[in-house]
Amino acid sequence: MRFPRFAPVLLASVTPLLAATALQEKVRAWRVAHEREIIGEFRDLLAIPNVAVDRANIRRNADFIVAMMKRRGIDARLLEVAAPNVNPVVFGEVRVPGATRTIMLYAHFDGQPVNPAQWAPGWEPFAPKFATAPVEQGGKIIETWRLGDPVDPAWRLTGRGAADDKAGVMVLLNAYSALVASGAAPTANLKFFFDGEEEIGSPNLRAVIAAHREALAADLWLILDGPCHPSGRKQVVFGVRGDVNVHLTAFGPKRPLHSGNYGNWAPNPSQLLVNLLASMKDDTGRVLVPGFADDVTPLTAAERRAFAAIPSIEGELQRELGLARPEVPGRTLFEGFAVPTLNINGIQGANVGAQAANVIPTTARAVLDLRLVPGNDAKRQVAKVVAHIKAQGWHVLDREPTDAERAQHAKLIRVETRGAGTNAQRTPLDAPIAQAVVAAVQSTVDYPVVQLPTLGGTLPLIVIEELLGPKLLTVPVVNADNNQHAENENVKVQFLWDGIETYAALMTMR
Repeated sequence: MRFPRFAPVLLASVTPLLAATALQEKVRAWRVAHEREIIGEFRDLLAIPNVAVDRANIRRNADFIVAMMKRRGIDARLLEVAAPNVNPVVFGEVRVPGATRTIMLYAHFDGQPVNPAQWAPGWEPFAPKFATAPVEQGGKIIETWRLGDPVDPAWRLTGRGAADDKAGVMVLLNAYSALVASGAAPTANLKFFFDGEEEIGSPNLRAVIAAHREALAADLWLILDGPCHPSGRKQVVFGVRGDVNVHLTAFGPKRPLHSGNYGNWAPNPSQLLVNLLASMKDDTGRVLVPGFADDVTPLTAAERRAFAAIPSIEGELQRELGLARPEVPGRTLFEGFAVPTLNINGIQGANVGAQAANVIPTTARAVLDLRLVPGNDAKRQVAKVVAHIKAQGWHVLDREPTDAERAQHAKLIRVETRGAGTNAQRTPLDAPIAQAVVAAVQSTVDYPVVQLPTLGGTLPLIVIEELLGPKLLTVPVVNADNNQHAENENVKVQFLWDGIETYAALMTMR
């Protein structure tokens, strides 16, 4: 596929931008003419395994993306730092003569771990295929499709990263290609930042920024990650929640015991742990850890109005997910994004199912996911949880217990955070550049764009804001039912096409 190259010598003579609708039509026409090439390249990218800790394959992804960018005439290179076990950032830049604003376009190309056995038959993590619909809706793999065949926009493209977040790389680069082919110039200098460590918390982002501060300077960072509104409407998101995980290990006997011979005598760490977890939250979703939400920054009046204006989808979601009621009665899905959470990611004791045995295990484990909102601090939030654990009579350790500690304390638990966590970030809704972003997205649709004060998920935006000082906004493009981080991940093709138009409009916003 030949991608149009930007010719800087021509930029100064480009006439003022066409009306948004005219530009959108040209972008769409280019996309329609090149759909097969776009899909072919995207499938090749999805076929490269991208689990964040698989560093060899992450580098293969990075090299592939650099080649994608160079084919489009974008000055691209890897940004790296001298440290062990660091995944590269793919960086690119397009300078526009006369531009007074610089926009950084962010996506990530690393992904979550996969267990192929959990994927439906024919749905493979790194063998992208088309399906008629999601598995949960009876979707079937289209075995007869071959490269070069027409693509139905209602189909789903499968694979790890198809939605989260190689879709971001694909959309941004093809929006740029479509824009150039349309004869319209970006209204700002464009920079591209493709993160290879987002799914492990971008642990080296601070070091990358410190080493490449000048290259990463921009007035605005636009983040392409996360889903559109569940209704399918486009949305602009003004912030993200923070996140920190807390790993708990409750200790029982030093060896597994027969539950008949030792039951009712030897304490069971699984029972002790679930009792502890039950003390942290009630049946209505209220977190019982003292002070858990005391430091939350109140919503502004504009943020409250924005939450109130978000279209309701709760009833439909309950039917789709088979839920009788939400965890917190009377609170919408999106209003919950403004509240810190305490979620149990997983619990593990002895075996279940076919491997179940009549034992008292030696340990029981759980992982807590604490989502943070403005005002919370990751270390402080963990300290609140630790204080609560101690108040329940537990002796807290950061290692295995000694025999002396086992003899002295009836309830022993190891608490680990395995990282500093990430705090929340939020851009004011009334910031002029934020409203310019909203206007650009609005120019592509005939319904009110959803303005969401914060995403439910987490990105390392607070690090970027603290070190570089830009405004940051997230403009997602993928379908909400994409199964990101889980088996059978997919992206609806029409959302990719719509995303190309969205970002072409953002690259030309006033």
